[in-house]
Amino acid sequence: MRLYLINPYNPLVSLANIKESRWNRYRVWKPLGLLLLAGLTPKDWEITIVDENLGLKDYATMPRPDLVGITAFTSQANRAYDVAKEFHALGVAVVMGGIHATMCCQEALEHVDSVVTGEAESVWAQVLDDARNRRLGRVYAGEHVDMAKVPPARHDLLAEGYAFGSIQTTRGCPLSCSFCSVSAFNGRHYRHRPIAQVIDELRMIREKWVLIVDDNLIGTSPSHIARAKELFRAIIEADLGKNWICQVTINMADDEELLDLAVQAGCQGVFIGFESPTPQGLAEVGKKFNLLKGRNFRQSVKRIQKHNLLVVGSFIMGLDSDKPGIGRQIARAASSYGVDILNALFLTPLPGTRLWDQMKSQDRIAANDFPEDWRYYTLGFPTAHYKHFSWSALLDEMNSCDGRFYSLRHIFHRMAGSLLRRRRPMLSLVTNLSYRNNSRLTRRTYNLLNLDRCTVGSNEW
Repeated sequence: MRLYLINPYNPLVSLANIKESRWNRYRVWKPLGLLLLAGLTPKDWEITIVDENLGLKDYATMPRPDLVGITAFTSQANRAYDVAKEFHALGVAVVMGGIHATMCCQEALEHVDSVVTGEAESVWAQVLDDARNRRLGRVYAGEHVDMAKVPPARHDLLAEGYAFGSIQTTRGCPLSCSFCSVSAFNGRHYRHRPIAQVIDELRMIREKWVLIVDDNLIGTSPSHIARAKELFRAIIEADLGKNWICQVTINMADDEELLDLAVQAGCQGVFIGFESPTPQGLAEVGKKFNLLKGRNFRQSVKRIQKHNLLVVGSFIMGLDSDKPGIGRQIARAASSYGVDILNALFLTPLPGTRLWDQMKSQDRIAANDFPEDWRYYTLGFPTAHYKHFSWSALLDEMNSCDGRFYSLRHIFHRMAGSLLRRRRPMLSLVTNLSYRNNSRLTRRTYNLLNLDRCTVGSNEW
């Protein structure tokens, strides 16, 4: 039996094709979900994983598979449906999973033979058995799995083309922010894999650099923090020689032992969602966690950086509480906090989120010619009716934000500070230049699509 597992690309995302720019190799991540499914697939299946971010394939010239599995974020959905159409023309059954198919199951069923909702580990064996016997069901409802039963990913199947390996150690997030579908997909309960299994899988990853894809590696409670420390100690003891980056919440700054252990274990940098520079914005998106204890963000960032770690700060633009000048305000806040890298995104109502439900009920979903318009749901394009901004005005705010933070003068100022403190100066430079280059490519895409001419109330792209 022959199985193809496919990660579709989105041509509008400039970082999604490593051939577009040499910098993008550092910002393209392995499709870990497909590697996990491969790890669950019996040995009598011949598995081929195709990541279209590394280049498109002529599927008609490839050996005919018995089954095709496609994963997709919302921004990949329309390409996923195109791929399914290609294989249907060849008489091949297609099953689709991932977060978009889960949140938009009925839509996906119009384009594929079967949909796996939720976490696929609990139903994948049944899917393969039914495919073998030509009796595929329409919907397989995956459940939240015991993380001890998650197998190691088949890292050997995508051995080249990436700067980073990938691994997952936890699932679930208790914060439940309004713009995020993680809690709807993986639940609010914080689940973690046995540490011995994590260490064993890290040994299988050939890349020296690793992205830990957990939505929050350290968690938010004392028990979560204790588990993170235990993991870091195990990595140190294993002496794996890996450098890694991860997503955390700002509370990482509160525990010196946690920071010491993370650095000893190979941590090089952390991604933190600040979301908004204002208390009103934080309350709007439900990120009240960032408001606890009257936190001083600048001091928190400094405590993290004191341990030789880079800090990526993420902000969202286009909130109802945002006013003209928000681009400059975000850039100023990021510089004031002292973050090394700024990741500014547009407020995007993704299916499965409270934000989607709210905006849909208010008739504020502007990019609504589905499934084609899903390609714009990358967080890098305006897609909604924004309270205080036309699309052109919001694009101007983003250009102002990126232009200020990623001016060459500010990049080299940050690099000089990193060099002076011996805090990853080359990593800081490469990452800043990558973000600067991508913002320029994105502006070019805006121009090609004439987005700067669009206004609220218009669906013309």
